Amino acid sequence: MYHQPVLKNRRTLLERAEKFISDIYFTDCNLRGRLYGDSCPLESLASFLSSKRITFTEASKQTFAPYEVADTFGPTWWTCWFKVNLKIPDSWRGKEVHLLWESDGESMVWRDEQPVQGLTKEGEKTSYILSDCLKDEEPHSVTLYVEVACNGLFGAGQGSMIAAPDSNRKFSVQKAELVVFNSDVRELLTDFEMLIDIVKELGEGEQRGYQALFTVNEMVNLCDPSDPSSFSKAHSLAHTFFSQRNGDSQHTAHAMGHCHIDSAWLWPYEETIRKCGRSWVTVIRLMEKNPEFVFTCSQAQQFQWVKSWYPGLFSQIQHYVKKGQFIPVGGTWVEMDGNLPSGESMVRQFLEGQRFFNREFGIHCKEFWLPDTFGYSAQLPQIMQGSGISNFLTQKLSWNLVNTFPHNTFFWEGLDGSKVLTHFPPGNSYEMKGKVEDLMNSVKNNKDKGRSNHSAVLFGFGDGGGGPTQLMLDRLNRVQDTDGLPKVQMSSPDELFSQLQAGSDLLCTWTGELFLELHNGTYTTQAQIKRGNRQCETLLHDVEIASSLALCQDRTFQYPVEKLQELWRLLLLNQFHDVIPGSCIEMVVEDALRYYEDIRSDGAALLHGACGALGSKGSSTGVFNSLPWERHEVVQIQDGAGKPDLGMLDIYNTYVVAFRTTTAHLMLCGICCSAALVRVPSIGFSPVRDTQPVAPVSVTLQADGTVLMDNGMLQTVINKDGTLASLCLINANREAIPDSGHGNQFLMFDDVPLYWDAWDVMDYHLQTRKPVLEVVQPLRVLSSGGLRGSVSFTLRISDKSTITQEIVMDAMSPYIKFNTEVKWAESHKFLKVEFPVRVHSPNATYEIQFGHLQRPTHRNTSWDWARFEVWGHKWADLSEHNFGVALLNDCKYGYSVHKNTMTLSLLRAPKAPDVNADMGTHHFTYAIMPHTGSFQDASVIQCAYNLNFPLRSFQCTPDTEPWSAFSISTAAVILETIKQAEERKGALVVRLYEAHGSSVTATLCTTLPVREAWHCDLLERHDAARPAHITSEGITLNFSPFQITSLLLILS
Repeated sequence: MYHQPVLKNRRTLLERAEKFISDIYFTDCNLRGRLYGDSCPLESLASFLSSKRITFTEASKQTFAPYEVADTFGPTWWTCWFKVNLKIPDSWRGKEVHLLWESDGESMVWRDEQPVQGLTKEGEKTSYILSDCLKDEEPHSVTLYVEVACNGLFGAGQGSMIAAPDSNRKFSVQKAELVVFNSDVRELLTDFEMLIDIVKELGEGEQRGYQALFTVNEMVNLCDPSDPSSFSKAHSLAHTFFSQRNGDSQHTAHAMGHCHIDSAWLWPYEETIRKCGRSWVTVIRLMEKNPEFVFTCSQAQQFQWVKSWYPGLFSQIQHYVKKGQFIPVGGTWVEMDGNLPSGESMVRQFLEGQRFFNREFGIHCKEFWLPDTFGYSAQLPQIMQGSGISNFLTQKLSWNLVNTFPHNTFFWEGLDGSKVLTHFPPGNSYEMKGKVEDLMNSVKNNKDKGRSNHSAVLFGFGDGGGGPTQLMLDRLNRVQDTDGLPKVQMSSPDELFSQLQAGSDLLCTWTGELFLELHNGTYTTQAQIKRGNRQCETLLHDVEIASSLALCQDRTFQYPVEKLQELWRLLLLNQFHDVIPGSCIEMVVEDALRYYEDIRSDGAALLHGACGALGSKGSSTGVFNSLPWERHEVVQIQDGAGKPDLGMLDIYNTYVVAFRTTTAHLMLCGICCSAALVRVPSIGFSPVRDTQPVAPVSVTLQADGTVLMDNGMLQTVINKDGTLASLCLINANREAIPDSGHGNQFLMFDDVPLYWDAWDVMDYHLQTRKPVLEVVQPLRVLSSGGLRGSVSFTLRISDKSTITQEIVMDAMSPYIKFNTEVKWAESHKFLKVEFPVRVHSPNATYEIQFGHLQRPTHRNTSWDWARFEVWGHKWADLSEHNFGVALLNDCKYGYSVHKNTMTLSLLRAPKAPDVNADMGTHHFTYAIMPHTGSFQDASVIQCAYNLNFPLRSFQCTPDTEPWSAFSISTAAVILETIKQAEERKGALVVRLYEAHGSSVTATLCTTLPVREAWHCDLLERHDAARPAHITSEGITLNFSPFQITSLLLILS
């Protein structure tokens, strides 16, 4: 083949080939310079600028003014519409003709009132194909519209990608012209590129690499860029090389087009809708030309957006879904965060997602698809299985900062023992480009060599959209079975997982959570979003239960199906993995907080209506309890107002401003208030009938300025600075605070990560611990006892930030509450509160979705110390045998328990991508609860629920009798959800879970008229083979540890 001697200088031969296709060097005489032939200016180009994202119909009616290429427009987030009149020269007959369009804004081409092509320079899409081979009968004069968003693929960060957006940035169109596209040059460039990459990737130690080097060198010898007739010989050489086959044992890469689109991140929700349109219409164009092309696409919410905004495009998507090319995956409403949403929220992600995909496409997703989320709860395998999903794909753990995760293909075993087949693409990316490097990494990085010989290659621009290109498809097509590279086949997730399952005998099993050793700051960043999420989860829980009970109490009551779905979908949207973690720009935060306000106001109205239907309206005050146990606790009533405030919500109004309205707050507002100790049955209601405590609360101001508080169960001594000098469990005579420590100690840390500002808190921040010591308002008594005792104090964090706290002890309460207000104006600081306790244990326990898990309190190994900051939900507990201390909260998720010190993370102050993240006033409550025995036996779980689910007030008649709809025979099982069934009126779905980690038999008792009961899955598909047996005592159910059980109850 090589007619002249070839010198063995690998570098010169390789660089020669690289320069031959360079877009920088020697373009006057190399092959790249011949990619485009003749060019022709547009007939006319005119523009119209809009501050809003408007429809094509509205835009096309506007007045367009002449536009000159390179003129600027903007600012950021505006939209510039262009009207393009063009005429293709007759002399271009038989040529491939493109509109070449280069802009720093994301663009959509519209033709005949329909979107036809997305154009994004960053996504390597800069031309719209007007004709593959121009014919006389084709229109030569065409009018197009181009919609240009004033943002790039990754928003408009000022100076760096994740910086806050530059709100005044200007944009321009740098190129707009007609060109002849030389597809034969493109084909040959792809040959060259792939061979050059093979040389680089295989290196000097592989003979195959040298074969590629000499082949590509001879191609340069044969190819004359100015003579297209020479191209075929060069192409033939490449074809011969690519056609040399692999052996049967070679690894198979399952290529799937993908376009990861963050539902919001460095751009607002509304821009995501257009990103979906631009990306997916481009995918459809590729499918028209490449019938073998397969594209995977997640997030039902995005499909819903496209259906609403681009109905014509949605119809095309439905067509290609039927053909098996456009494949919806994941089964969830959005790609949600894997740590922070509640268990029920995760169930609803699957319920809404799977039902949407089934209704619109007639399909049921078999794989959970969550490639970019910051950790994965140990309950996800059971939730997947309950939603009809047995496979899982992600890659995020490749981002671990400390430890390398040991598997790529394995079985993941969840908290209850459920297993799902799991695959991490060894290429460690969900946006590969079909390059040789991607394919080789899929082999080299595979940690299950010999166990699994198949892997996924997800290709296409992602995060900000864009998706696959024709070039990526051409690259992969070249090397379907080329010696020295893995085999490549265009594949679907179903085909991939079928192959993985078939060869799964040797696969390992990973048990427990998939903890990401990075992005630990997302448990705390944007505290208002975390608070909104927890409050709205609580509210929708209560609305559903009250509405379900109202259905049985009042035959005229209409269950609010549509409104509840709307509110749930808003909540689920905000659980997207860059929104609830707080790693988004300020515009997204504003949208998210507005959605929470919508849920609060609409949810309050729904709760008002449901509680009104529960009993006769009257002048007395009733209390509704949505939890499955009797509650005996202090509530606060506004004297004479006729509208009691029971903590979070007065259902006759919207949310009160203070989440935990305090005595001090009400007095400041000029409102007189009194407390009542009420007893309310499980999942039911009762009129407020004041009961007497076993022991009243006493509050004593001592000579040294400390305050002693006692309620017969707990006794605490509070220092003048608000720290706890002592916390004693009276009956057990156990002191919880060590001699050398103070509880409730606020701490400040420097919080400067390596790069990912809103995402990361680094291990070294722990070296910068500084107690908050400056007292502005020393401890003073607010309420001197009886049913409630309270004290307050104020600390200064800095000249810009303060903490004001009310410490509350209620009669009959096993915990002390800390109602906290922080005025926060810091930069790169981290506020925490810590409680050193007299407990020695190697593990602490944290609540997660539908259960709890343990994590080490020591730092023996790198796997241990990488968890210096962890996530949990409503409580964490540190216990030794027969004694422990629990830390409860109402809206926080970040914890650290090291040795005997329990720490709750409160506020961060990152500056990117939101320069104002967390600035302002914050309200939150946490509580400390010492206990004897185990946390299970001490009802820590129930107390954390009580703190988060306030008793709700409503008006009733004085003779209203207490009523309970449901109760459970054991504290180990929690009745989490009661709702109307999705598919049938006159039926309820109830969801229970085992919370202690035990095998137990429980009886579900109900006073509702239940005719039949059936087991069902999380999608509410009832199992005809598994009726639930109803006896006079109730429904008997058997639970294994952390098992989730759903029942379909048919009402009489």
